[in-house]
Amino acid sequence: MQDRVTTSYVRWRLPLLVSAVILILLVPFLLSRQWSANSLVAERWVRHTLEVEAATHGLEALVREVDSLGMVMGEGGASAPLRQRLETAIARVDPQVQHLAVLSRDNPEQQVLIGRMQVLIQRRVEVARRLAMGATPLQRQELVDGLYGKYQVRDLFEAFLANERGMLAERSAYAEQQRRRVRWLGAVAVLGQLTLMGGVFYLLYRMELRRTDSEAELRQASARALAVVHTVREPIVLLDRQLRVLMYNTAFAELYADEGHDELHERLDGIGHGAWRDPVIRQRLTEVLARGRELWDFEHVQRTPDGVTRTMLLNARRMQLPDLDDDVALMTVSDISAQKAAQNRIAELNRQLEGKIAQVTEVNRELEAFSYSVSHDLRAPLRHVAGFADKLARHLGDGLDEKGAHYLEVIDGSASRMSALIDDLLVYSRLGRNAMKLQAVDMQSLVQETRAMLDANRQIDVEEGAAAHRVEWRIAPLPVVVADENMMRQVWLNLLGNAVKYSARSEPAVIEVDCVTTREGELHFSVRDNGVGFDMAYAGKLFGVFQRLHKASDYPGTGIGLASVRRVVARHGGRVWAESVPEQGATFHFVLPVQDTTSTGARE
Repeated sequence: MQDRVTTSYVRWRLPLLVSAVILILLVPFLLSRQWSANSLVAERWVRHTLEVEAATHGLEALVREVDSLGMVMGEGGASAPLRQRLETAIARVDPQVQHLAVLSRDNPEQQVLIGRMQVLIQRRVEVARRLAMGATPLQRQELVDGLYGKYQVRDLFEAFLANERGMLAERSAYAEQQRRRVRWLGAVAVLGQLTLMGGVFYLLYRMELRRTDSEAELRQASARALAVVHTVREPIVLLDRQLRVLMYNTAFAELYADEGHDELHERLDGIGHGAWRDPVIRQRLTEVLARGRELWDFEHVQRTPDGVTRTMLLNARRMQLPDLDDDVALMTVSDISAQKAAQNRIAELNRQLEGKIAQVTEVNRELEAFSYSVSHDLRAPLRHVAGFADKLARHLGDGLDEKGAHYLEVIDGSASRMSALIDDLLVYSRLGRNAMKLQAVDMQSLVQETRAMLDANRQIDVEEGAAAHRVEWRIAPLPVVVADENMMRQVWLNLLGNAVKYSARSEPAVIEVDCVTTREGELHFSVRDNGVGFDMAYAGKLFGVFQRLHKASDYPGTGIGLASVRRVVARHGGRVWAESVPEQGATFHFVLPVQDTTSTGARE
């Protein structure tokens, strides 16, 4: 923050100085110019007023001359010279009125007076002409009374002059006010100049202090930068175009410099006991300086005088120093010998792991093939056993005693159970072998379909004579996930089927299906029933193949359903577990990771 303020101050101090000098020089000039302009305006207003007064007096004298000539000629002195003088005077009246109107055009009140004055003057001129043409004593008396009566213009001339003098007084007062204002501004300007001069001197003083402080800070910054460079544990060296050492840090000296010998201005290939004599390195560094090519993560094998081999990672780029005209190269050196050894070890372990994975994959493939082959090959003997048992029962007919009928019933039941077991094995095998077709799957619809199928099966059992079993379903809203629809259908069929089966002794059976989003964003599904439950000590066996926690005579089944659930959930990247208390029901959980519902496709 302090550096930012200092930079801003340095950036603006020169414009501030220039602005102060301009104000010091410009303000007096502007004030003097304003003073002169005010004086000129006042002088022009006075001259204009005098000119208007002169024109007004001239017009008044001209009107009087016309009146006098008219009355003289009306008394009997109508000679040719007097008539010529009268016409000349009358001809001068109208231009004089127009001249006065032009002079007073900046004053609307004066224009009104001139208009009235022009009308009366015209009437007086007409009276003068009528007097000059001759008239009876009575007519002459009426005309003279008109001149000094209703055609009287003296009051108009006095009002016109008074108006002009009043305007001059107002303008003079305004000019005087402006002069006083300019004088005050001049005084303020002087004070401002003194203040600005003081500010300039103070600013120069501050600039000098800033320069001194900046030099001290620059020295401190250089010392800090040098301390940082020497503290860094990564070797750093600065090279010129001849690959001579211009600067190096302590880590570089510890690695390559001879004890008690300064390596400055030495050529790079002459230090480090020959570690830099490789022509490839010299060529690459020369290209960095000559062509601006950067050297990135270049591995270089070096050997120490004691015979130790080290792998060094080099990085170099061209840079410009403020105190040198030519470019230099900054090179950093990192010892990655331990990393290379670790990488080699990791690569060897990866090769061993790949071999193990290949062996396990082959074993799994053989097991899948074995399971598939056994499942298919067992079907023919089972069909023979079931078929011949049926034929034997029909062949013996009424001669079949009770024990024989029991034996045949056991054979048929075992064959049916074996067939169901084979079917489940085939499903389990396909769940691990088939490719997954990922798509948007509506879990709500799958659960509703599974529920409808289970309700239909229970209705069939009731029709065949089984005891009625009422189930109360509590299904919460379920989301849409990205999964294989057929595999997810198998999951719900097994979980909901088990819930219905193991809650058959509860009346009514309550089955709850729920889903929540975990703090990590995973989807946590659960299926809860109020059935017989199980002992948590044996929970680890639940999801294994052929693992059963209840007798087959009590709850029929193959022991593969929950193993299929675990395989499907694992293939989707999730996990499954169960919780229970004996005779208080069980809860089965499975979690699916969050996936993008827009992504579809097949995954092996």
